[in-house]
Amino acid sequence: MNSSLELSEVSPEINWKRGIFLGLGLLLFVLLYLAPPMPDALDPAGTRFPLSHEGKAALAIFLLAGIWWVFEVVPIGVTSLAIGLLQVVFLVRPAEEAFGDFMRPSVLFIFASIVIGQVFTKTGLTQRLAYRMLAVVGDRTSRIYLGCFIITSALTHIMAHTAVAATLFPLLMTIYAHYGEGQKQTRFGKGLFIGMAYVAGAGSIVTLLGAARGAVAVGFFHDITGEAVSFFELSYYMFPLGWLMTFLLWLFFMLFFKPEKEEIPGLQQKAREMCETLGPMTRKEILSGLIIFGCILVMGLQSFIPALSVINKSGIILISTVLFFVFNILDIEDLEEIPWNIILLFAGAMSIGFCLWETGAAKWLAVQWLDLFKESTPFVFILSVAFFVMMMTNFIMNVAAIAISLPVALVLAPYLNVAPEVILFASLAAAGMPFLLLVGAAPNAIAYESKQFSTAEFFLYGIPASVLLMAGIAFMVRILWPLMGMELMLTG
Repeated sequence: MNSSLELSEVSPEINWKRGIFLGLGLLLFVLLYLAPPMPDALDPAGTRFPLSHEGKAALAIFLLAGIWWVFEVVPIGVTSLAIGLLQVVFLVRPAEEAFGDFMRPSVLFIFASIVIGQVFTKTGLTQRLAYRMLAVVGDRTSRIYLGCFIITSALTHIMAHTAVAATLFPLLMTIYAHYGEGQKQTRFGKGLFIGMAYVAGAGSIVTLLGAARGAVAVGFFHDITGEAVSFFELSYYMFPLGWLMTFLLWLFFMLFFKPEKEEIPGLQQKAREMCETLGPMTRKEILSGLIIFGCILVMGLQSFIPALSVINKSGIILISTVLFFVFNILDIEDLEEIPWNIILLFAGAMSIGFCLWETGAAKWLAVQWLDLFKESTPFVFILSVAFFVMMMTNFIMNVAAIAISLPVALVLAPYLNVAPEVILFASLAAAGMPFLLLVGAAPNAIAYESKQFSTAEFFLYGIPASVLLMAGIAFMVRILWPLMGMELMLTG
């Protein structure tokens, strides 16, 4: 009797949901990998884009990773390792390339951004900023939402949205601690952290400083069309959409994640008192602030000073990481607390993105999709481009999504008499706001560290948010951008 009781206590409970989606990912991989060759994609000019065996295998890995990431059948970082492993085992790409992507400059940028967030927490800068903000926005949770979203959006105009998310994450954790629910998941917690991730994307489209995707897209646009888009021209057209989405997302989260409490009584007064008790800034706070501000300033000046533009942003921001340890602001224990699960997530995203690109699978997908709309109206074609970019950027890094889709769209646009500028701006807007998967953008994954939501919840609420994004882009294309002077059709 006792032995059977002991056996039942140690027998693990079978997780059928995990098993089903684990098997589904593997099944889709096998079926696509073993499927017969796919027909070539054909663009309006008659150019053929064949799908090689390696390209078909890349799509199979892509499907498996998507299923495993959404339903988190294994840790998200482990799914990323599986992406590299499958490429090597099935001879899709050499190991040096498949695993070499795990240390791309973009991955190191995310690492350095997370370290900056650690510094804010350890030095006390987070508490200082959080209390000052709460002293301004007050006790009402709706205003706390709005205040956090406005700060997030505004900061992404002058610094990379990854760095903004890493910086604000500990601040939001401090704010949430005052909600009085401990580590329990709440609607307010979900809205606060998912909202930060979404709004970081919305704000980052406004300038070239918000993310690398802007510079990449402008470069492609110049290479293909011969036309240049200036820093201020991009901001002129993207500013209204970025802030429209910021406020629409605030309403979205008030609808779907209306806080359980309308206010946190006494929070504003308590925040003011805590501001006073913190006293003057310490030496480490000042030094940390100078290091962070210095790196941000240099990255911001890269768009205006050619001599600085040759230095990779990852190299600049990694200077801050080294200096934090040189000046004993961080130590070995802090290094060991880095959330490597998140780092691996984006390493895997880089790997599958380059895999799709180098095997030709990405271009095959883009041509197949956009070819469906070659007989459509210009408005529908523009939205089809934006939709394709939006979906791709949820699975791979948005820089890769732009690199995959924008060149194809710009080649097809003249056949429908569509001006290339509107393709550029619609694509950039869609690439900046991946609302479905954590892998779509670093702020999504950073928000996940709050443990306030699951990957499935993020995906579920990302569906109506993505519909909202497409509605916003449609409004800009149909109404506001033409009023601002953007030509939607080719002239002459």
